[in-house]
Amino acid sequence: MSLSKKRGVKDKWRGKDWYSIVAPSYFGGTELGSIPADDTSKIVGRVVDSTLYELTNDFAHQYLKMYFQVFNVEGKTANTIFKGHEYSRDYLRSLVRRRTTRIDTLVNITTKDSYQLRLAVCAFTLSRIRTTQEHVIRAIMKKTVEEKAKELNFDQYVQEIVLGKIASDIYNEAKKVAPLRHVGIRKSKLIAQPGQLVQPTIAS
Repeated sequence: MSLSKKRGVKDKWRGKDWYSIVAPSYFGGTELGSIPADDTSKIVGRVVDSTLYELTNDFAHQYLKMYFQVFNVEGKTANTIFKGHEYSRDYLRSLVRRRTTRIDTLVNITTKDSYQLRLAVCAFTLSRIRTTQEHVIRAIMKKTVEEKAKELNFDQYVQEIVLGKIASDIYNEAKKVAPLRHVGIRKSKLIAQPGQLVQPTIAS
């Protein structure tokens, strides 16, 4: 490499500052990593991923992938908002069993403070069940996530879907219909914030 090229690379990095990306306060403000940029506008909108394990230090949470999007920069700190979560593929695959029933439903909800989320709720039974039972459990899923949304603000609701509180509420009601092995919110996505009329574009 020529000296001029070496200088070009050096100058390119010299003009950049490092910014610390942090999780929202409702996830402890944990540092998610650092990113270099020569302009803060190039950071805003960036989506970063993590696992719930990295936020809680609880190994049982390793299977849950988390996504956060930078919405502003203060000094050298890039603040984020929760954009969604999902089960890892391996974990979801491990839940599937032969001669059992998997029940899925997709629900759009609006929290008490007008954030809109799309939730994918799933349940796995201990044995195969009737179609009528599936319909009842699916209705319980929908009713539970919608009623909780009316009671909770965005940050509270996000904590409850990620940490399993809402899934537990569904389980306790749905197990009266059929024996269940697992209930969970396997995926969520923030589709609109207060005042937004259309779904926001998520930067890759």
